[in-house]
Parts: sequence; structure tokens; C-alpha cells
Amino acid sequence: MVIDTHSQLWTQEALANFPSAMLRSYEEKFKEIKTFGLEEIIADMDQAGVDKAVIVAIDAETVYRYKVSNELVSEAVKRFPDRFIGFAGVDPHKGALAVDELVRGVKELGLVGAKFIPHLLEMSPNDPRMYPVLEKAQELNIPVLFHTGTHFHTGARLKYCHPEPLDDIAIDFPELKIIAAHFGFPWFYEALAVVQKNENVYFNIAGWAPRHIPEYVIKMMNGPLADKALLGSDFPLIPRARIIKELKELPIKEKTLEKVTSKNPARILNLN
Repeated sequence: MVIDTHSQLWTQEALANFPSAMLRSYEEKFKEIKTFGLEEIIADMDQAGVDKAVIVAIDAETVYRYKVSNELVSEAVKRFPDRFIGFAGVDPHKGALAVDELVRGVKELGLVGAKFIPHLLEMSPNDPRMYPVLEKAQELNIPVLFHTGTHFHTGARLKYCHPEPLDDIAIDFPELKIIAAHFGFPWFYEALAVVQKNENVYFNIAGWAPRHIPEYVIKMMNGPLADKALLGSDFPLIPRARIIKELKELPIKEKTLEKVTSKNPARILNLN
């Protein structure tokens, strides 16, 4: 079973309040990007041989008035329960309301993880305002996915995206499963140091055509971090078929490829 641990919904409804300057920056950098219906997303998965894909909600209302609601993600999962896995989005600026929304997302809407985009929150992962939400995520036994590394959101500050603060939350929440998205590029040495040091931290390769993944990252995937690496697409930025094809062309051990695409995602998502 091939599992994509990180993709976007990118339907017209999901983009309804995406800040226009940010959307333009995506359209300029990814010329063929467009909105997708749920059936088209499934078709992309089928073409690549991907069985299941995580789709993420986003709550960045306080700073950017941007939200992809938990309800929207939950509805997609309910339409295609064998194909989609939903992650909640909550805004830690909202305090106790954010904690309550995370509980509702998991217990009422059937979402099984949480996604945070620090630069849209203008809040580092180790900000004290994050801690009540992270504490609840640990209690709920769900993984948390953090954007780390560079981004394409015009006007948003890069300083919140460094992966090193994940070390603090890994220590403070030792039972919390933490995923560093995009292997923290360009700070991938630091990101993988955090992953290697902390048993509860993982990384994904989302947003990258595999042939452009740095040699050091591939070396670590083949070696000490074989059990920590996760397939991710960040669809629709890159077609999943291209990702799977290029992964198979890399000097990655067959055993490692199975772990990255199947065994590791299934374990962190509690699908075993």
C-alpha cells in the first residue's frame, strides 16, 4: 500500500479565501497548476499507483484570514474514505478554542492528524502559544505535520520555518509524533539532525521532484533514517506519477523504498 503523507485539497472551495498575492506566486512558479475536483485528485493518485493520501486543512485566520476548513477536508474523506486521510488545521492564536477545535476535528470529524504552517501563523513551533494544542495532540495520539524550510507565500516571513525549534517540542512532548515537511530545505542538515536525534521526529519529501533531492538526504534515507523518511507529494505542485517514477530511478535500496512509501507512513498514521 503506497501512502502519500502530505497533499493539498486545492479545490475551488479550498482556495476560496487564499490570499490573492500568494495564489499568484504559485501560478507564476508552477505554470500548469489549476484547481482540481476530488475525482481528478483520485485520478492523479491512480496514475501514480498511490492508494491513500493525506489531505490537510489549514487555519491561518488570525494573521492572514486564510482557512481551509476541517469540515471541507472531512467531507472529502467521507466521500472517498478508502483513499483520503484527513489532517485538521487549527490556529493556536485562538487559545482554548483551537484546542477544542482539534478535539472536535478528531472525535467528531474523523481527522487523524494536524497540520501547522508556522509562517502563516507567524509563530515558531516552540512558541508557548503552540503548547496547549501540541499537548492535546499528544493526548489524542495523532501526528503533527509542520511546514519547514522555504515557501512560496508572498509576504510571509521565512524566519518561522527553520526546523531547529522542532527539537524543543520533541523533547517537551516525547510521545508526540512530529513530521518535518520538505526536509527543511535549505536547512536540511539541521532538519535531519533533529530527526536523527529524536525518536519521535520524522521527515517527508513533499514538494520535491525526487531527482532534485540533495545527495545527503538520499544518503540518510538509505542509511540511519530509513525508518524516519516518508513519501509526500504536496500535490498539486508535482504530479504523483512523476514523484514515484523518479523515486524508483534514484539510488535508493528497494527495502528503503518500501519503507518510505508504505511501512513508515502506515506506522505513523496508525494504519497497521
